[in-house]
Amino acid sequence: MRDILNGKLGRRAVLGAGLAGASMLAMPAVLRAQDKSLKVGVYGGFFKDSFDKNIFADFTKATGIAVESVAEPTGEAWLVQLEQAARAGAAPADVSMMSQVAILKGQANDLWAPLDAAKLPNSKNLIDRFINKYPDGRIAGIGAVSWYITLVTNTDVYKEAPTSWAALWDPANADKLGLLALVSNSFLLEVTAKTHLGGTNALDTDEGIIKALEKLAEVKPNVRLWYRDEAQFEQALKSGEIPMGQYYHDVTGLAAADGFPVRSTFPKEGGILDSGSWAVSRASKKTEEAHAFIDYMCQPAIQATLSRKVGTSPTVKRDLLDLTDKEFAAVSSDIEPIIPRYDLYQTKSDFLNQKWTEMIAG
Repeated sequence: MRDILNGKLGRRAVLGAGLAGASMLAMPAVLRAQDKSLKVGVYGGFFKDSFDKNIFADFTKATGIAVESVAEPTGEAWLVQLEQAARAGAAPADVSMMSQVAILKGQANDLWAPLDAAKLPNSKNLIDRFINKYPDGRIAGIGAVSWYITLVTNTDVYKEAPTSWAALWDPANADKLGLLALVSNSFLLEVTAKTHLGGTNALDTDEGIIKALEKLAEVKPNVRLWYRDEAQFEQALKSGEIPMGQYYHDVTGLAAADGFPVRSTFPKEGGILDSGSWAVSRASKKTEEAHAFIDYMCQPAIQATLSRKVGTSPTVKRDLLDLTDKEFAAVSSDIEPIIPRYDLYQTKSDFLNQKWTEMIAG
């Protein structure tokens, strides 16, 4: 989850050669006082560097709010730090980019300050799924970036693109697949449920989860590599050693543009759409500035810039973007996506990991 988010965006920033600036809508004059400041937690490395040089600088020019960026650690460490600090009344960052599971875990402890929709007029631009809410309807987080995992193939080995995730189960693909190794980052339970069990609501019960795992276990003879190292699979895909699997749509497209014989396909069941959200620590004293920042990031122009330069899929509605069809296809799809069941990774983590080890990874 978080570690995958960190790894993806770090590499995307390298491939995208940084973020381009964009002229943005003016902010209310009340926020233009030069003593305004905000701490924003983002994933480290090149992703943070790109935000520092471009996004944060433009935001400060538009609003007068100075940004101190904070490099977030991977895994659950940042969530733990935020929770511990909040209990002491402190905020290591006012706004943080969080995985969907981290958003849910933070909600369980009432960690996130509820966001005021009236102070986020640009949030109306977002696709509904990118607005995270507490059970009582309060807004806990706002979509920051998203990306797709799709069905990828080597074009020298597969002259025609597969059309369905069902290809993973095809006996003709024995010993040809590369799949992500963890239940919590592969989202193969959701793929199985959408492809064979009528939808991800089949995972609502333990019995349904077991049924999905049993069906997924049928792909094991086809799997050459359960990978944790993305670069290892990417190289094997390019060479044709492992000619089919699941991988990141934007990175595969960049490899194809560089002349490698690879393709990314959105199956008829949809690509897997994962995402990260902005959330505000309840201990933050900078809620006004935080709202200004999140609203700024919800602008179509910012989302289009991220798509073009970092390879993230926009969180705002497509008809609001100035992306060409080619630019949009490079990062996204109009096919209804498979949305991970983040709730399960929060509430049934131990059960899922145990059964995954027993039935899939063992």
